[in-house]
Amino acid sequence: MSHPIIELTGITKTLKGQKEPRVILDGVDLSVGEGESVAILGRSGSGKSTLLSLIGLFDRPDSGTYFMGGRDLSRISERRAAALRSAQFGFVFQRFFLLKHLTAAQNVAMALVNGQGWLPRRKRRARTMEALELVGIAHLARNKPAKLSGGEQQRVAIARALVRQPRLLLADEPTGALDTETGNLVIEVMRAATDRGCGLILVTHDQAHAAKMQRVVRLADGVLHPEALTAAGVL
Repeated sequence: MSHPIIELTGITKTLKGQKEPRVILDGVDLSVGEGESVAILGRSGSGKSTLLSLIGLFDRPDSGTYFMGGRDLSRISERRAAALRSAQFGFVFQRFFLLKHLTAAQNVAMALVNGQGWLPRRKRRARTMEALELVGIAHLARNKPAKLSGGEQQRVAIARALVRQPRLLLADEPTGALDTETGNLVIEVMRAATDRGCGLILVTHDQAHAAKMQRVVRLADGVLHPEALTAAGVL
């Protein structure tokens, strides 16, 4: 069994500020190991994105424990959380969030400039081209987003997430804006990252994409439940 990257136990989160507080997460337990891929399914509003936000340290749980590398992160300060996000996590979203005036390579390199202190230009370029090669679009390094298809832009976004060599990749509906064939390619690109030891958590509505992960769980009534897999996909 792979060494766990993260371990969540009894995580709760209630949304306040409405007429009635709404329990979103009610005792979530989840562990993800090195090189492991996990899909999280659930209906809209079930709390999938809230859970991913907590894992990515953009928010904190109301109760429960969240361990990473033997350290409880459930009450971590925002300053330390920002440093951990930079060092340990890669993020991929439905929207690509590319800077239109920069080339693909420059968009990827920005993650190194902003996230990992000072790297010599030659090393930055080598890491950038390696990340673009991993997602299969090194030949498009000089192209700006306007000259890239939706799938190519999403692969640039994945390269930007991978260039920091994160321990855990968090993907929130990364194929939502893509056609089926392109979406399948993007899923394969992210799944391949686990072959190099990176963990992957995929939030998706697409059961076929979920079935390509090693493990599938469903978020319902604030709790994660294992999903049964068949040869054809998710039951």
